Amino acid sequence: MARKTALIKISGDLLSKKEVIDKVREISQKYFTVITVGGGTQISEAFQQKGFAIKFGPLGRETDSLEEKQLARDILEKNQMEIQDFLAGEGIAVTVIIPFVDIASVLCPINGDVFVMAAYLGFDKLYIFTLKDREKNKRAEFEKYSKVEIVGF
Repeated sequence: MARKTALIKISGDLLSKKEVIDKVREISQKYFTVITVGGGTQISEAFQQKGFAIKFGPLGRETDSLEEKQLARDILEKNQMEIQDFLAGEGIAVTVIIPFVDIASVLCPINGDVFVMAAYLGFDKLYIFTLKDREKNKRAEFEKYSKVEIVGF
């Protein structure tokens, strides 16, 4: 029988919290686990430093240039590398990806919550790890999706 699968979307604001790592360890013992890592706060800070406008539409952050897309991807890839290396050092075997798609050489950033929905039909269980103050809104947003569990830290 195939091992069950889980996708965990982790907010970039949570990458260093021990409770998050403990929960990842617990989930990865039950499921083949894929983590998609966020970085919205870090991306916003980097955009401000560069003087880029910060705009959000119905699907998340909107970008106007290749430079903005590349900057966002670079931050997510840094987060990916850091969490991947940290988890490996903790003996936790998971796959870490970023919510970005390359479609015919066009960089397409995907909001992490939208990415969870894109993966919904493929995974047995989906988790969204978020900050406590965002938990209530996330629960309301995903209440009709039975496979999604919101975890606040």
